[in-house]
Amino acid sequence: MTSSSSARRPVCARCQRAQSACICQWVIPVAHAVEVLVLQHPLEVGHAKGSARLLHLCLPHSRLAVGEAFAEQELSALLHEPFAPCTQASKSQAPPRHAILLYPDTPAGTAPVPPLAGVPLDDPGRLRLVVLDGTWRKSRKMLYANPLLQALPRLALREPPASQYLIRKAHGAHQLSTLEAACYALMHLEQDEAKYRPLLQAFNGFVAQQLAFRPQQAPAGQSC
Repeated sequence: MTSSSSARRPVCARCQRAQSACICQWVIPVAHAVEVLVLQHPLEVGHAKGSARLLHLCLPHSRLAVGEAFAEQELSALLHEPFAPCTQASKSQAPPRHAILLYPDTPAGTAPVPPLAGVPLDDPGRLRLVVLDGTWRKSRKMLYANPLLQALPRLALREPPASQYLIRKAHGAHQLSTLEAACYALMHLEQDEAKYRPLLQAFNGFVAQQLAFRPQQAPAGQSC
């Protein structure tokens, strides 16, 4: 056994974090109707401050896939085919999901985005919300590296509450964590705010846990 392997910290098999920093206490299962696909940038994997894993664990009908540029056939299946394991016969009978990309409005002067017209918004069970997990720069690279994502109808959040994501630097209060953004989008699509309030409260507990790991700063005028 090498010194590096002997020093390796035990990892929680569920949340994939060190057991000393396990976040499973904040997992609040939610009976959501809209399916959720989280596409996570590779540089976000294992990031202690990331919220995508917690979101995935709280949403039974969700999937988390890692990558920046996906193969077209793989991405098409992630966007539209059923998540749950099933036989080929039942899979062929299941209706395809209507994927909606959670992303800000297209800036002026760029190619238009397909409208939500034609998407069965009155039937949440047929919808799949696609969320890009990464910094603004990383998510933008993922969008432009995958033409299938660019072609999706897009949902932009309108004046969401200020973010409680106090553990990562943001360019403004309008920039939300992956978990917060997904919750507000699901509230809108399912017209149900109360269902996702416990998950947002659990997120606040997760943030407080991460803040507790930060070294305490000495009061002004004192040195360490």
